[in-house]
Amino acid sequence: MAVLEADAPATGDRRRLARRATLALLVLLLLTAAASLTVGAAEVSLTGALADLLAGRDLDLRARVVLWDIRLPRLLTGMLVGAALAVSGAVLQGLFRNPLADPGLVGVSAGAGLGAITAIVLGGLLPPALAATAGPWLVPVAAFGGGWGAVLLLYAMATRGGHTSVATLLLGGIALGALAGAVSGVLVYMADDDQLRDLTFWGMGSLAGASWTKLLATAPLMALALLAAPSLARGLNALALGEAAAAHLGLPVERLKRHAILTVACAVGAAVAVSGGIGFVGLVVPHLLRLATGPDHRGLLVNAALLGATLLLLADGISRILIAPAELPIGIVTAVMGAPVFLAILLRRRLPEV
Repeated sequence: MAVLEADAPATGDRRRLARRATLALLVLLLLTAAASLTVGAAEVSLTGALADLLAGRDLDLRARVVLWDIRLPRLLTGMLVGAALAVSGAVLQGLFRNPLADPGLVGVSAGAGLGAITAIVLGGLLPPALAATAGPWLVPVAAFGGGWGAVLLLYAMATRGGHTSVATLLLGGIALGALAGAVSGVLVYMADDDQLRDLTFWGMGSLAGASWTKLLATAPLMALALLAAPSLARGLNALALGEAAAAHLGLPVERLKRHAILTVACAVGAAVAVSGGIGFVGLVVPHLLRLATGPDHRGLLVNAALLGATLLLLADGISRILIAPAELPIGIVTAVMGAPVFLAILLRRRLPEV
């Protein structure tokens, strides 16, 4: 009893800390979003545009095109992609009970990458009428289909007799990633110079192609996954005790695994389809939040969405400023930002010897 009484205030303190962190991250996200609308090669005043709107005046054509048609869909896409990757990383780390888990472990990123590379390299073989109809949709649809196909294949491999093996999911995901990488290498070898440039830029991730059309196609999938993720929180907390203990507590473990994998597939498949390969967000963000506010997924998943969105908007702003008017691929920026943080975490909290 004494232990429980001693732990209760600490748990309450961490929950209050998580709620305060939620408010702070929400404010930080709003400030970052406002800054993101003002950053770019074109000099457009956000405050001037807001003043015009509040006064009932029409925006001039340049401001309307830059803010409404270019920066706002890019802003919303970045927020959703960052939130989707960070929440997916938190869910997978809780599911695998492994702090090194990230969205790439279940084959979504590798499958999506293979789908996109196939569309870029072999898209010219499609009948002209079909290629004209698919147009800019070909690569995102192929990426989403590749990601979902990889996850469904991996889930079928890991499930026997109604039981899904987490170890098989983990190891099978690594094997599928290696296989997808090998096939992708063959396709890259077949690509011409123009296709190689597209492959390189897509593989490093970018929000430059964001548009209202792509956003409306992928936002419902990412939003659905983000809304579904908090319902997994209590189950992931129980799963930290181990599958057997969680089952004794009444947790439907197999259903939790299925819902978690499908949620991640939906979120990451749509995110990769619209933005390409962006690393480290799903790995680093949950780590930082666990260090700051504790491992309770009830606060962790919400805060991961806010911090992931903020981090990706910040990285996107840096990518637009650093070599303006050109842009760096955003995956380079997130790697430069995330890798030192992750290394610092590892040095501070050394993993146990095995």
